[in-house]
Amino acid sequence: MRDEQREGRTPQSVRRRELLTMPVALACGSAALTGCDATLQARGAMTATPTPGPEREVPVTPPEDLMREHGVLKRVLLIYREGVRRIEAGERVPAGPLHAGAGIISTFIEQYHEQLEERYVFPPLVKAGKLTDVVPVLILQHRRGRVLTGRILGATARPTSQVARRGLAADLTAFVRMYEPHEAREDTVVFPAMREVIPPGQFADLAETFEDEEHRRFGPAGFTGVVGQVADIEKALGIYDLNQFTPRG
Repeated sequence: MRDEQREGRTPQSVRRRELLTMPVALACGSAALTGCDATLQARGAMTATPTPGPEREVPVTPPEDLMREHGVLKRVLLIYREGVRRIEAGERVPAGPLHAGAGIISTFIEQYHEQLEERYVFPPLVKAGKLTDVVPVLILQHRRGRVLTGRILGATARPTSQVARRGLAADLTAFVRMYEPHEAREDTVVFPAMREVIPPGQFADLAETFEDEEHRRFGPAGFTGVVGQVADIEKALGIYDLNQFTPRG
């Protein structure tokens, strides 16, 4: 028997993780338990359940904030697609839901989200010489989108004639076709590049600026309230149930 075993010491080959999982008597060796106080205290300290402290709110980063706002845009694009489907099928134009969806595009996307991009996102990129070929296109698409939104709001504010139906369907389709690649390019290229050109301290301040502006414009509910409005439109159109988009078989 090795000396360290005769003296009741834990062999050096026994690692701390193994010691914590051993029965106390085995971990202490063959010696009396009176010499195990230090072992027990260490074991208790290392395995004790930590006392929960006050919950810390995890801040939403500026790119995350902008990307989740794109989620609102995507859901309105689905509303527009449903409108186009019904028009092309000869069904009644869902003017109310389409008008409400275009209203969210106007107030939440164009007057708020895109203004944040044009004020806080695009200028630092251009100043740093990054994405100088992409940013002008994005700004132009913002402008063209506002023209389309104005026409959609006008066409859905009153009964639509047969000619107006065709024009409305064309504008809805054009908006969807432009904004799907628009928001995808921003999510995958523009927003990730923000971290490369905006200093960390300013990046953190920007998150506060975005949040303050969100609640100033949309009240205490902010983003959550807008999502609720979109959900109401989806329910009115019968496209709220996510399961209906699942392929069968």
